[in-house]
Amino acid sequence: MVAPLRVGIAGLGTVGAAVVRLIEEQARTLSARSGRGIRVVAVTARSKAKKRTLDLAGIDWVNSPLALATDPRVDCFVELMGGSGEPALSAIEAALKAGKSVVTANKALIARHGLRLAKAAEKHGGALNFEAAVGAAIPVIKTLREGLAGTSINRVYGILNGTCNYILTRMEQEGLSFAECLKDAQRLGYAEANPSFDVDGHDTAQKLAILASLAFGTKVAQSAVYVEGISSIAPEDLRAADELGYRVKLLGVAVRTPKGIEQRVHPTMVPKSSSIAQVMGVTNAVTIDGEGIPPITLVGPGAGGAATASAVVADIADVARGIRAKPFGRPVDRLRDTKKAPMERHEGGYYIRLMARDLPGTVAKIATRLAKEKISLESVMQRHPDGVDATDAAKKASPVPVILITYATSEDAVYRALEAVQRDKVISGRPQVIRIEKN
Repeated sequence: MVAPLRVGIAGLGTVGAAVVRLIEEQARTLSARSGRGIRVVAVTARSKAKKRTLDLAGIDWVNSPLALATDPRVDCFVELMGGSGEPALSAIEAALKAGKSVVTANKALIARHGLRLAKAAEKHGGALNFEAAVGAAIPVIKTLREGLAGTSINRVYGILNGTCNYILTRMEQEGLSFAECLKDAQRLGYAEANPSFDVDGHDTAQKLAILASLAFGTKVAQSAVYVEGISSIAPEDLRAADELGYRVKLLGVAVRTPKGIEQRVHPTMVPKSSSIAQVMGVTNAVTIDGEGIPPITLVGPGAGGAATASAVVADIADVARGIRAKPFGRPVDRLRDTKKAPMERHEGGYYIRLMARDLPGTVAKIATRLAKEKISLESVMQRHPDGVDATDAAKKASPVPVILITYATSEDAVYRALEAVQRDKVISGRPQVIRIEKN
């Protein structure tokens, strides 16, 4: 008989508690699938005295994460405390140096210190598994690292933050403002009291940096990701997108280009016909474009105790099976350096919304400025506010929305043209620019 895998868990919050329960509830299934039993033998958390709806009978309490990580009774150390630094970093490093395997859901730590920890895992022979760090229950890490090991990846992109997707969904479906939807997301527990990490795109950037490394064999570098959040998106942008056959999503996109690997996070218009456009609410999705295969889209819950615990337990089961995959799909010394691709060089289609003076020749002037930058227009829409006669509006020269959709062009050309338009004083306020991502 093979001895059970002895697991130590640091962190007993929503996810940690769900992992303990899941291992207990699925004990027979896990044993059958893994070829050995899996048993939680010790835990630690910030407070032992805290009341928990969790039966810890028969499980030892250890006073610190570091003590748990080096406890000789533990074969697999599970880190569910969070944070990009201490105590998680030292505890994981100590466990790996002791030859133990590690499972974590900590995206911030992997994005910042993943290479350092992967080196330790390679040197000392343990596994470093982090499926739950990106997309929770969506098995995108295993798909990129193992399932598509023989496929050259051209692009990986997706909805990686449920809070932003929930806000954009509510804004689109109910015509609400960003501020109104954010307040409701906070009330429902989808957004933190300080939501900037989510809505400004940084959470998505951490996850994208991990996916880009797995997809393209580059070193994890969150600093190489261009980041833009969703707070500037207005209901009128979503209405226009709907009429034009698009939907707005906050996407993380990593794509192979002739200039290198481009990594970016920003609001994006995607065709309604695409799989990613159908993903609403707090759900996450990742699409992978590879050579010789149609795009693969993985959809599922990207957060929450049960979903994250499912991925954590799957990683623990891999440890029990004896699987020791390279954390980033290849040895660390074979991962290539990556630099931040200047967004000025980005090429694609653009949605542009301008508040233009409603006078004869205004749209012609705007089109001329775009033409000078060799920007071709796919469509132009000029709108008057509901209930306002076009003739009256023209007499007052009051600004009206002009919406432009461009064919593929470069980002620097778009902004040069818009700077010229602003110098012409035919628009008011700041132009709204949203990139378009085709299928």
